[in-house]
Amino acid sequence: MSGFTVGLAILGGLILAALVAYNAWTTRRNTPKQPDFVVTKTSEAGETVRAEPTFDPVVTMGPIPVPERKPGLDALIDVLAPIVIDSVVTGEAAQAALPPTRRAGSKPFAIEGRNETTGEWETPRAGQRYNAFQAGVQLANRNGALNEIEYSEFVVKAQAFADAVNGAPEFPEMLDEVARARELDQFASAHDAQLGFTLRARAAAWSPGYLQQHAAKLGFVAGALPGRMVLPAASNGGSPILGLSFSTQAALADDLSQSAIREVTLSLDVPQVPRSEQPFMRMRDAAIALAASMEGLITDDNGTVLANDALDFIGADLEDLYDTLDARDLSAGSPQARRLFS
Repeated sequence: MSGFTVGLAILGGLILAALVAYNAWTTRRNTPKQPDFVVTKTSEAGETVRAEPTFDPVVTMGPIPVPERKPGLDALIDVLAPIVIDSVVTGEAAQAALPPTRRAGSKPFAIEGRNETTGEWETPRAGQRYNAFQAGVQLANRNGALNEIEYSEFVVKAQAFADAVNGAPEFPEMLDEVARARELDQFASAHDAQLGFTLRARAAAWSPGYLQQHAAKLGFVAGALPGRMVLPAASNGGSPILGLSFSTQAALADDLSQSAIREVTLSLDVPQVPRSEQPFMRMRDAAIALAASMEGLITDDNGTVLANDALDFIGADLEDLYDTLDARDLSAGSPQARRLFS
């Protein structure tokens, strides 16, 4: 065999090896990153057993939790109509008289009774007795201000309840309440804030398990919907501090290891979370930590990379917003703010 033929053979081998290496690199680059296996237990034979990471809490038996008491009607954000009754009404009778739906149009509607024993206003309960009632409808929410049609529906529902318990309602002037609703809605619209950062993969995509593993290290847990994780509040019943969402299709894929995620959204509903939780600082820290550990970039909705200076600027603006909400007695995370900004 001539030297020329040998040279061609060597060159061909080098080209083939380069193609194999390139294909292997491309395959690895396009394969979603997978979570690390974790050692969970040792078998009786002494062999280490590997298991995929899991985020389901261990089910333990404990005391039945006491239901959270829902915030009551408030003149700050509700239209209130007192209902005078001739005699005490039982909780069972009041419950039977409640309307089947608790809304007037798009606004929450409620009936409260004044407990004869405690003197407190509450949703009617069996086994209790009430010496007065009040009906209420919310002035505004994220669907807009209470309008004349919704106010009229409120009057009809409240009057029907009053008739059933032999009561006499006193309704405030509709035009005054509708005007108050519009003013409150204008304030809420001007001071509502729902923030979102997008984390985008620099190179290889992420698998759902890989993302969940890194998010769990920061305190995130599985949410109620596929493709959503939340950072839970410190107190029971509080709104999640942060949300982390990704493609529902990726979360429901048959083979999660091959399900590719190239971007996730980190979100904060500002009025829903108490200022004391320092939600924006935790949002910023979570975004930076996830971007570093998963090789990602922090961007806005338009794909513009957000530098640390930009994050600081957003944080300063939020402090002004918190002050404004506090001055209006609608502090972020308060029952009134959570109802208004919903």
